[in-house]
Order: sequence, then structure tokens, then C-alpha cells
Amino acid sequence: MTKVSVCMITYNHANYIEKAIDSILSQIGNFEIELVIANDNSPDNSEEIIKTCIQNNSTKHKIKYIRNTQNIGMMLNFEQAINLCDGEFLAICDGDDYWTSPNKIQEQLDFLLVNKEFSICFHAVAIDNKGVIENDAITKKSNPNTSINDLVKGNYIHTCSVLYNNIDKIKLPKNFSKVKVGDYYLHMLFAKKGNIHYIDKVLAHYRIHDTSYWSSKQQIDREKIWIDFIYSIKNEFDLSVKYKLNKQIFNMKRSSLNKWDRIMLKIKLFIS
Repeated sequence: MTKVSVCMITYNHANYIEKAIDSILSQIGNFEIELVIANDNSPDNSEEIIKTCIQNNSTKHKIKYIRNTQNIGMMLNFEQAINLCDGEFLAICDGDDYWTSPNKIQEQLDFLLVNKEFSICFHAVAIDNKGVIENDAITKKSNPNTSINDLVKGNYIHTCSVLYNNIDKIKLPKNFSKVKVGDYYLHMLFAKKGNIHYIDKVLAHYRIHDTSYWSSKQQIDREKIWIDFIYSIKNEFDLSVKYKLNKQIFNMKRSSLNKWDRIMLKIKLFIS
């Protein structure tokens, strides 16, 4: 039977974690899920809720749970959780997001098992904005089939929507735990291996709340994080992809620079 690993990192998600876990255990189809939960020493009662979910699990799916004895940070926690996932396919669902269809994984598997040249299958999501369900205005809508040449221009994949073909288990670069935006980096690494398919159905909800890592930050802070992040990953890719990553940096910085500084930035990014 096909094995699907689901990587779930969590920190202070006591208000959300039960729904996230239940949405994964409720998946039905011709596969078995291995849910890997990595709790980064949450000071709330996430531990108690997770252990209750494990105790009450009556499905065919398995849960592998680790709790860090000290807080090691989101990216290091993410890396260790991924390294514990050994399924032929890999999905991601953070402890504050949740899937809305019990057929989510089967629909994605149906595509990836037939179309071997694709390494990523993702789908539409809706936004759970503090309990109010809204259309996704965060990411642009994707074409049905894309590639790394599209993804390199900017992220259009919600993490809770993705299923990766992980038959050749992903080997994370040495700098993975040091970057600030792990999901886009992971998308890009898998996009090196194959094409990307989009299912135009809402099969999961992405939560926005006051303590979420990305949505709680101001736009100026997001831009700085993103630029630093692109600088840190671009050398992992070939020249054509690296050029387009440099273009992302230039487009984000150009509005704040005078003409001379824009010229110097171009020289630094594209010539030197």
C-alpha cells in the first residue's frame, strides 16, 4: 500500500491542533498515512491534546510524535520532522491549518501516480481568518501545469495544499534549517525534480491568526525576510533559475533605490 508521510510542525497551537490532526486522520483512500508531529516544546497544553488524539486514533493511519525538550526554532524543527518522513509521498500541514476534504490525498495521488514527470501536486485553499472563511487573496491562481520556471518568479503554493512525490527521498541542503521561509524553499527543491500540477478545488483551509509566523508580520518586515531568504538559497539552483531569483530581489528593492543605486544593484546581481 502507498505510504504518505504528513509533516506537521507545531508550537502553541492548542486552539487548533486537534482539528488539524483530525483532518489528516479522516483521509480515505488506497493509502496509509504516517503523520509526523514535531512539537517545539510548546508551553501551552498542545502536548495533552496531541496525546489524546493519538490515544483515540482508531483509523488505519499512524502517528509518530516527538516533543523537543527545549525550543529549537521553527526551521530546525521543520527539518527534523521532514527527515523523519519516509513515505513515498510527502504532504505538509502545520498545526494551525487543516484539510477540508477526506478525499484530498487520494485526488492528488490519482494524478501523481499516473503522471511520473510531476513532482508536485497542489490545490486551491480558502482562508480561515479568525473563524471567517474567505476566498484566497494571498496567492495568485495558478495554471493547471507549471514548472520551476514559473515558481521561481514567486510562490503560488500554499503549504497545506501540497503533495510531493518523495519516492526518491528529498535530501535537504545543509542551509535548510538556517533559512527563514522553509515552505517555498521546499517547493523549489522538489520543482527541480519535476513539474507542478494544480487542482482547482478548495481542499484545505489556511489559518490567519495573531500568532501565525507570516501573516502576523508587517509588509516591510516580510519584504526584508524574503530578500534575505532569496539571497540565502539562490546558489542551490542552476544559472537560469538563479537569474530569476536575482530578478525577484531587484524588483523588490528597486522602488526604494535611486537611479545610481539601481544600476549598482543590477551590476551586483546580474553581472558580477
